[in-house]
Amino acid sequence: MTLPPLGAIPQDIAAVRDYEPLARERMGEAAWSYFAGGAGDEWTLRENVAAFDRLALNPRVLRDLGTATTRTTLFGCELAAPILLAPVAFQRMAHPDGELATMLAASALESAMVVSTQASVDLETLAAEASAPLWFQLYIQPDRDFTAALVARAERAGYHALVVTVDAPATGMRWREQRAGFALPAGIEAVNLRGMKGLPPAAPDALLFGTPLAAAAPTWEAIGWLRERTSLPIILKGVATPEDARRAVDLGVDGLIVSNHGGRTLDGTPAAIDLLPAVVREVGADVPVLMDGGVRRGTDILRALALGARAVLIGRPYIFALAAAGAVGVAHVLRLLRAELELAMALTGCADVAAVDEAVLANRP
Repeated sequence: MTLPPLGAIPQDIAAVRDYEPLARERMGEAAWSYFAGGAGDEWTLRENVAAFDRLALNPRVLRDLGTATTRTTLFGCELAAPILLAPVAFQRMAHPDGELATMLAASALESAMVVSTQASVDLETLAAEASAPLWFQLYIQPDRDFTAALVARAERAGYHALVVTVDAPATGMRWREQRAGFALPAGIEAVNLRGMKGLPPAAPDALLFGTPLAAAAPTWEAIGWLRERTSLPIILKGVATPEDARRAVDLGVDGLIVSNHGGRTLDGTPAAIDLLPAVVREVGADVPVLMDGGVRRGTDILRALALGARAVLIGRPYIFALAAAGAVGVAHVLRLLRAELELAMALTGCADVAAVDEAVLANRP
C-alpha cells in the first residue's frame, strides 16, 4: 500500500537524496521501476553519480563576495541559478498534479522546465500558467507532419527553445520494469501525441533490426529538416562525443546537452560528467553546453560548471520530491541545490557563475 503525498516538508530533509525513500513509499512498484530504473545492469546509472566524487575541489579564501550571485542567462532566459528541470515523461504517475506541480515549482524558483513530448499534461495548459521559461523536449517522430505541427504548437504557446533528444532512437523495457510488469495506469498517456499516426506492427519474431521502428529512427537529416522549420533555438540532448558535437553545430544547432539519458538507454557508457570536457573543447565557448546525469549536490553543479557546462539539468531528484510532496517538494529541491551551490561558490572564491573555471578543481581531468 502506498502512502499519500506529504502535506509539509519534514524538518529532517537536509539533502535532495533524502526524498528518495519518501518517494519509494508513495509510488507503486510499476511507477518506481519506471522512474528509478536504468538500462542493463545499471552501471551507467551508478557511474553518473559516482564520477562526481572523483573530482576534488580547491578551497579559496579571502575573496570578495559582496555582489555574489548564481543568476545566469541561457538562450535569452534569465534564471536564478544554472539549474533546469530535465524532461521526464508521465509525471502524473509520480503525483496526481504531475507536470503542473513541476511547472509551479519552476515558476516559484525562477528555473526553467523542459517539458517532455511524453508529458501527461498538455503543453498548452502548462504554458498558460507558467511564469518561468518553458523549453519543449522533442522526439522527432516518424510522422513528420505531426512533428512539424507539434513544433508549431510549442512556438504558439510561447516555449523558448526546443530540446531534441537524440540518444534514444530505440529503447527496450528495463529489467525493473519487466519484473514489475510495467504498464501505464489508466488515464495517463502522452497527451501531446494524440492523433499521431503509428508505425505498422513488427513481425512476431523481430527484435529491433528490420523493424519499422529501426527503419524510422531519425538521422542527421532530421536535424537539418527541423532547422528549416523553426526559429526557436535548437538544443541537442544526448550528445556524448566531440565528433557528434561538431556535426550538430555544423548543422545549425544552437546548444548541446551532454547526456547518457540518465543511464536509461545504453548501459556501459561513461558518466556524463566524464564526457563533458571533450565536448566543450570541441565546440568552444560560443556554443552553450549543458549536462545532465548524476547531479545530486550543489558541489556537483560547481564541478560541471568548472568543466565548461553553462548549466545542469536534474531529473530523478525532482521527480522523487514530486512524488513525496508535490510542487512544494520540487521547489524545495531547487532551493536546496541552489543553497549548496552558493556555499560551494563562496568557499571556492567564485562570486558568479562566469568565475567558475577549472581552477576550482584540485584534480583536473
